[in-house]
Amino acid sequence: MKNILRYAVSLLLAGGLIWFVFKDINLAEMLDRFAESDWRWIAVSCFFLLCAHMIRAWRWGMLMEPLGHKPGLWNSIISVLTGYFANYIVPRMGEVTRCGTLYRLERIPVNLSFGTVVAERIFDVLVLLVMIGLNFVLEFNRLSTFFTDFFQSKVAGGQGSSGSSMLLIVLLAGIVLISAAAVFIYRNLAFRNKLQQHAIIQKILLFVKGMLEGLLSIRKLRSPGLFILSTIAIWVMYYLVSYVLFFCIPETSDLGPLAGLTLLVVGAIGMTAPTQGGIGAYHLLVGNVMVLYGLSQNDGITLATFIHGAQMIFMLITGALAFLYVLTKSKKPVEQEAHVTAKS
Repeated sequence: MKNILRYAVSLLLAGGLIWFVFKDINLAEMLDRFAESDWRWIAVSCFFLLCAHMIRAWRWGMLMEPLGHKPGLWNSIISVLTGYFANYIVPRMGEVTRCGTLYRLERIPVNLSFGTVVAERIFDVLVLLVMIGLNFVLEFNRLSTFFTDFFQSKVAGGQGSSGSSMLLIVLLAGIVLISAAAVFIYRNLAFRNKLQQHAIIQKILLFVKGMLEGLLSIRKLRSPGLFILSTIAIWVMYYLVSYVLFFCIPETSDLGPLAGLTLLVVGAIGMTAPTQGGIGAYHLLVGNVMVLYGLSQNDGITLATFIHGAQMIFMLITGALAFLYVLTKSKKPVEQEAHVTAKS
């Protein structure tokens, strides 16, 4: 019942976001633009996306090697594809599905492979944080103006300089309060010990500990340099996946590389939303942020729909094929294992 409720909530959230994004969009006009697009770039984008997943599967094998397992690259790729396929059906099921698939193909324990997936995600989050910082530095004027105008309109109802002053006061007060609380907790040993016994705090500390252990696990790798290089390569592929699709639509064909970086960062944030494949959240964020680069909101949402749709269709097809492969290839070893166990 809990899983059904979670799935229903994610569907409602995705549906609500999709309605909000497309309620003022002329869908017939959007379909006409899709028909006039240069579809050859979709094949190029799908190639880069497949390369990213292949490199991810190879990097995943690096993490499992120090643990005494060396899965085949093909089976790792199949597992990664089924994981992404599952994410488009049930949010947050990709990691478990990926590990379960690898167990069926390679007999690597799920708890062991899942630990490597967690470590893998930690490194990806760090790369994303670095890119967010890089994006903000390179596009400071554009992004700072956008966020200033946004918060000014929300906080002060667009009341000119008074809105900026109020926002500054709120930010400074927040920094002072957080700093004072940190100093108090650090100096008060009894309060700190009591705070650490709280269930929520323990979960936070456990999560932070897991992140540190995941980061330090790179020291156990046979080739840490290759791991770092593969991580960079994955994100370069992700960048190219979206950037080459700029050339599909005439309105976006003249967008520069920095627009591609902004799209990658904002799109990655949108994909973390608790909806199937980031549906709705991706369209909302990307559609609005592309306005900063001279596009209308309609053009921004058209671009977001085109990019997300191309990736989703490609992943559903390749993921379904990978899932069918698992069903045909994993059945025989499972039956053999059960026969040996019964015979013994």
